[in-house]
Amino acid sequence: MTGPAGDRDGRDPTTRELPAARDGAPPDPVTRELAAVDPAALDPRHRAWSLGRMGSETFDVLVVGGGVTGTGAALDAATRGLSVALIEARDYAAGASSKSSKLIHGGLRYLEMLDFGLVREALRERRLLLTELAPHLVRPVPFLWPLTHRGWERPYVGTGLLLYDQIGGRLAVPRARHLSRSRALRLAPALRRDALVGAVQFYDAQEDDARMVACLARTAAEHGAALATNVRMDGLRTEGSRVTGVVARDLLEQADLTIRARHVVLATGAWARPDGPLRVRPSKGVHIVVPRDRIRMDTGLLTRTEKSVLFVIPWGDHWVIGDTDTEWPHDPGRPAASRADIDYLLAKVNAMLRDPLGHADIEGVFAGLRPLVAAPDTADTTRLSREHTVSSAAPGLTAIAGGKFTTYRVMARDLIDAAAADLPQPVAPSRTDTVPLLGAAGYGEHWAGRQRLAERSGLPVAQIERLLGRYGSCVDDLLRLIARRPELGQPLEGAGGYLAAEFVYACTHEGAVRLDDALARRTRTAIEVRDRGVTAAPHAAALMAPELGWTPARTSEEIARYRDAVAADLAGQAEPDDDAAHRAHAAVPDPIGFYGQ
Repeated sequence: MTGPAGDRDGRDPTTRELPAARDGAPPDPVTRELAAVDPAALDPRHRAWSLGRMGSETFDVLVVGGGVTGTGAALDAATRGLSVALIEARDYAAGASSKSSKLIHGGLRYLEMLDFGLVREALRERRLLLTELAPHLVRPVPFLWPLTHRGWERPYVGTGLLLYDQIGGRLAVPRARHLSRSRALRLAPALRRDALVGAVQFYDAQEDDARMVACLARTAAEHGAALATNVRMDGLRTEGSRVTGVVARDLLEQADLTIRARHVVLATGAWARPDGPLRVRPSKGVHIVVPRDRIRMDTGLLTRTEKSVLFVIPWGDHWVIGDTDTEWPHDPGRPAASRADIDYLLAKVNAMLRDPLGHADIEGVFAGLRPLVAAPDTADTTRLSREHTVSSAAPGLTAIAGGKFTTYRVMARDLIDAAAADLPQPVAPSRTDTVPLLGAAGYGEHWAGRQRLAERSGLPVAQIERLLGRYGSCVDDLLRLIARRPELGQPLEGAGGYLAAEFVYACTHEGAVRLDDALARRTRTAIEVRDRGVTAAPHAAALMAPELGWTPARTSEEIARYRDAVAADLAGQAEPDDDAAHRAHAAVPDPIGFYGQ
C-alpha cells in the first residue's frame, strides 16, 4: 500500500512526489510539470495525471461518487496511507451535496423523535467542523423558534433546546435563550404579531455545501488521491466472485478505461443502481431563495409544519427557505421543483409574515434528492431514518446510503473501515477528526489581518471578509491571481457580486471543467441571481475557455447547454406536479446519461 504524497519528512509539502510509469520509465511531461505545482490544485493537469494513474495502477480503494460522502471517503482513505482514486460522472457535489439546506446541525426534529444517537453524533461533528476542521467554512447561525401556544409549549421547547445545547457541548455555539413576544418581534419585525406568543432563540451552524465538497476533494488531492470528474462508471470488473475494479467512460475525452482496485466503494447517493446492494428511496427536498430585504429579520427562523419543519435561513444577501420531503420516482439526475412545491413553501412562510412573499420575489429554486435507505413498511419518506447504512455485498465491493450532510465524516470513516477489513494488510484507523480541511490552517490569522489584506490588495474589507469565508487561508492564491491580473478583481457582469477571479480560480484550483460547475457550485450564481446566471454565462465562459483549452465551438456549446438547463428548470417550476415537471425537464437532453443509458 502506498502512503500519502510526501510531506512529513522534510520534503516540501507544496510539491507532489509522483509515481513512475508501470514499466519503470520516468514520469511523462505532464507528470513532471505537476510535481512542481500545488498538489491541491484540481486543474486540467491534475485530471490528466489522475487519469494516467487510473489507467496504470491498482489502487487500494476506488471511490465512485463525488458528493460529500465520496470526497470524504477519499480523504479518509488517503490519510490512512491507502492509495485511492475517485471518479464522479458529473461534478463534485452535482447531486444532493449542493442542494441541501446549507446547515451543519444536529436535527431538532430527530431529537423530538428520540433519536438521541443520531443527534449526539451530528452535534459532535458540528463542534469539530466549527472549531477544528473547517472554521473558515462553517459558522454559527441564530434561529428563532416561535411559540404559538401559551403554557405547555415554552417548557417543552425550552427543555428540548436545553438538552440540544448540552449534547452539543460547551462553547461551540451560544446557548438558547427565551424571548417574550415583544423581544422576538424586535429581532424579527417581519413576523405577524398574531403568529407567536413568544419565542426561543437557539444556534446551529451554516456552510456552503458545494464549497465544502470542493474543499474535501482538494484536501484529498493534497494527501495523494487521484480524482477525476466527468468519468462515469459503466460496470464492475470482476474476477470470479470478487470485484476488482470498474469499467468507466471519460465523458470529456469520450474514451473508455478500466480502473483496477483492491476494493471499490459506492457512494453514489440517489444514483444507487436498482440491482445494487442497497435499495434507496430518493426523497426530494426543494428550497427557494429570496432577497434579504424582503424579510426584515436579524435571525433565521424555524417553524413546525404538519410533517416536518420549515427553515428560513440567512444566506448572504438572501434568504433560503425550505424544504419539502416527498418521494421522487423519476430520473435521479434530474430532480425538478414543481409549482406545487413552490406554492407549498410560500404558503408555509407567508403564514408567519406581515408582508407575504410572491412568485415574483423568488430569485432561485433548487431541488435535491436525499438518498434514504428504503424501509418496506414505510410509505412516507418523512418517517424514513436519516441514519446511514453500509453494505458489503460482495468481496471487493461496499456501498453506503442514507445519512446527513453533517455526519459525512462519520459516514466516510465507516465506509473505509468496511473496505479496510477486506484489504490484505492491516490499515490504520481513521484520523480525519484531526485533519483540517484546506484553508483552515492560518484562517484565524488571516481574519485578524483582514484590514491589512484589504489595503495590500486594494479590495474593500467587506470583500476580503466574504472571500475569507469562502476560501480561508487559500485567499492568498486568489489575491496573487488578482495582483497578476488586476481586471479579475472586478465583479463579473451578471454574477451577483462574485469576482471574475473566482471563475478563473474555479478552473485552476477547484476542478471546474464545465460552465455550470462554476455558475452553480463553485459560485452560487445559479440560485442567487434572478435570471439564474444566464447574463453571466458568456462572461464566465470567456474567462474559463483559455484555462480549460476550450475552442470557440466548445465555448458556445457550454453557453447553450447552460441556457437550456436553466430553461428546463424554469419550465418545470411552472408545471403543477412532479410528473409534469419531470416531463418538462426531460424535453432537454441530459448530456450525462445514467449509468451508460
